[in-house]
Amino acid sequence: MIALIQRVLSASVRVGDETVGSIGPGLLALVAVQPDDGEAQTRRMLERLLGYRVFADDAGKMNRSLADTGGGLLLVSQFTLAADTRSGMRPGFSHAATPEHGRHWFERLLKLARETHSGGVETGRFGAHMLVQLVNDGPVTFWLETG
Repeated sequence: MIALIQRVLSASVRVGDETVGSIGPGLLALVAVQPDDGEAQTRRMLERLLGYRVFADDAGKMNRSLADTGGGLLLVSQFTLAADTRSGMRPGFSHAATPEHGRHWFERLLKLARETHSGGVETGRFGAHMLVQLVNDGPVTFWLETG
């Protein structure tokens, strides 16, 4: 599983004319599921999303996690993160999960996040054309993988 996380002051997702997910300060996580991902990778990704220290402490150092701050988490499925871009001029998607596998494990991540994180968890709409807006705080952006 792959996640591109961004520390945000705010973020939202629209599908058509509808805002389907919105958070204030917290993390926007664009998430890709890969073919071999399962329960272990999903739980590890959630652990990293909630525990990765990207928020400033009183001394201005990145020592606080989303769990520490209680900020919002906006999870957005984005299979294109798993693209193979090493050669040619068109991405290949053999490293991305099938839509069925991807939906299953993305929804499992969402369910676990909602059960675990009290700061609020929002999402986009799996498989839809989404418009994502964000105010990146820093900018602070990291690439996380579960292996």
